[in-house]
Amino acid sequence: MKNIIKPLAWGVLLTLGFFAGVAWKNQDSTSIDNTTTEEILAQENDLADLEDMTYENLNPQEIATIKLFEDASNSVVFITTSKLYRDYFSRDITETPQGTGSGFVWDKQGHVITNYHVIKGADRAQVTLTNGKSYSAKLVGAAPEKDLAVLKIEVAANLLQPIPVSKSDRLLVGQSVYAIGNPFGFDQSLTTGVISALGREINSVSGIPIRDVIQTDAAINPGNSGGPLLNSSGELIGVNTAIYSPSGAYAGIGFSIPSNVVSWVVPDLIQYGKINRPSIGAEYATSRIASRLRIKKGVLIIDVPKGTAAYKAGLQPTLINRYGEIKLGDVIIAFNDTDINSKNDLILELEKYKIGDEVVLTIVRDNKIIQLPVTLEIAR
Repeated sequence: MKNIIKPLAWGVLLTLGFFAGVAWKNQDSTSIDNTTTEEILAQENDLADLEDMTYENLNPQEIATIKLFEDASNSVVFITTSKLYRDYFSRDITETPQGTGSGFVWDKQGHVITNYHVIKGADRAQVTLTNGKSYSAKLVGAAPEKDLAVLKIEVAANLLQPIPVSKSDRLLVGQSVYAIGNPFGFDQSLTTGVISALGREINSVSGIPIRDVIQTDAAINPGNSGGPLLNSSGELIGVNTAIYSPSGAYAGIGFSIPSNVVSWVVPDLIQYGKINRPSIGAEYATSRIASRLRIKKGVLIIDVPKGTAAYKAGLQPTLINRYGEIKLGDVIIAFNDTDINSKNDLILELEKYKIGDEVVLTIVRDNKIIQLPVTLEIAR
């Protein structure tokens, strides 16, 4: 009988222990469920306290600058370029690093903006995002006359953070600016300063001036080229492009292409691969030829192809008769109400208009000043 009672007693104890354990577990789970919200709130408060401690000894301006950098730096990329060389004897191809620069994300489709001179002459380009991953980039379009280029990388949209764009015609001398880039290969570098001057003019790679350039004292060094210049709201106001320095390093004067120019050029580069500028359809004399022909002011027309806007308007080309004598064509001296002194003046004035606009050209023909209306067409 004892042998039977003892196992039964152990069985009863084990059963009671099982149900007690289940009840304790349910009570513990209920306790966890009841305190989850409180614990989450406590953790959030701890994080907020930690953030307050991080910014404890900083003034509001410093905090704003830190947050601006933390947000905008996710949009800035590091660009490396390389050149391919083929050995004359072995025919082997060697890839040699060419240079580095900066850029920034333009949209969720993977378009990246940089300077033309950053990728000029390169056979390959690599774009490195803030996550440290590098992607092969394809050249979509380039505008040497504006020192701008568009690259494209194939990457998930959630990894791309475009920079909001502001209007550069609202800028004021003295306002704060922030430049982010990769000077000398040191990625994600921030420099600050102010707008030192507006309306500057610098020469592009193609020799055509870039007007209304922003001058800043924010440090811009080799490698910063193509990076963004931001206002205090973290919005794009310019693309850092050049420095003025006898030594080649930063000397207190940097230049940025204004965002209004960027907003005008980039859509054309994405759609057409080049600037889709308006034209009158004529061919012009170079400054050297104009000087030899003693044209001191204006733009001499060399040729007027049939079917062009210039041809339809009745503009006259420069001709050479059978005796070798030169009969000068029309010389454009004004475009609407703007004086034209050189070919660059005419090119930059055309940028202010759209294809299909009608303008009035003031020309000199046979020592007489006349005016002709011309409807602008797409540049061929």
